Amino acid sequence: MNLWEKAVKFHGHHCPGLAIGVKVCEAAMEKMGIDPDIDEEIICIAENDACGIDAIQSLLGCTVGKGNLILKNIGKQAFTFIDRKENKAMRFYLKSRNNGLERLEYQNYLLNSSIDELFNYRYVNILIPEKARIFSSVTCEICNEQTSENNIRLQDGKKLCLDCYDDYSRGW
Repeated sequence: MNLWEKAVKFHGHHCPGLAIGVKVCEAAMEKMGIDPDIDEEIICIAENDACGIDAIQSLLGCTVGKGNLILKNIGKQAFTFIDRKENKAMRFYLKSRNNGLERLEYQNYLLNSSIDELFNYRYVNILIPEKARIFSSVTCEICNEQTSENNIRLQDGKKLCLDCYDDYSRGW
């Protein structure tokens, strides 16, 4: 099964967004010499939460659950891959946009174009995120549901989950 077929099987259908994910995985593997991740050696910081994320999960093994897929959703088709073993990081930004092509035409354009045609990419200096940590659970004193201790807030002397916590902001 090729990369496209594997990603489609995981995602559930084919679409241009998934094609972007497949191509950025190909780009990272080619330009950085990385292989699919086993245990957090490869990290992806994705600047969106679109369909391409499923390709990254299925092809490179970067997942939210493992802690090596970090979603920094700012709406950009940009992805930074970090290789812990080699201590290097490369950011890929999709420079190609759909210029009036039909959905299937654009998908095929993406799948058949070169990495250099589709992406701007460069090595970047970045603080490598620590490996995923396991936190103790704490029971919220309002809803009585458990949440990880790093997501507990104190309010009026009570330990509260983020859903029950009344956030205080002065607008800046």
